[in-house]
Amino acid sequence: MRVLMAAFLVWTLLSPQGRGGEAWPTHTACRDESLQVLYQSCDALQDFGLSVDQCLKQLKPNINIRFGIILREDIKELFLDIALFSKGLSILNFSYPICEVDLPKFSFCGRRKGEQISYAGPVYNPGFEIPEGEYQVLLELYNQDHSTVACANATILCS
Repeated sequence: MRVLMAAFLVWTLLSPQGRGGEAWPTHTACRDESLQVLYQSCDALQDFGLSVDQCLKQLKPNINIRFGIILREDIKELFLDIALFSKGLSILNFSYPICEVDLPKFSFCGRRKGEQISYAGPVYNPGFEIPEGEYQVLLELYNQDHSTVACANATILCS
């Protein structure tokens, strides 16, 4: 077992992602005739899975997503920061508490390092139509210690 753990540690340290070399692959969160959402993990050590059930220009007030990750940090509290850019200009910065000590909104709140989060369900947001264009989105999930739990660079292509 120790040999296996040592081999894993060496692989992690020598892998291109661990050294800032090759980036994680670009994933498709959703694709439709007029809308495409692509994302890539910006965490050098870890990738994650995300998909959106419906990919519509007219964003509904609640959309269903699937998200999966193995935690590298405890999440007594969990926060999401979103930064939206178009043509290099900042359009929107938004912070949202996902897990608070006294107000856990999801069943995975309170999970510990090494545990897996697997969420499939609704995400509530204001419904709106996505204007035509290309947008860059930086998403960061971080815990009560400001340690990154997950981050992604996303591109939204709307025609």
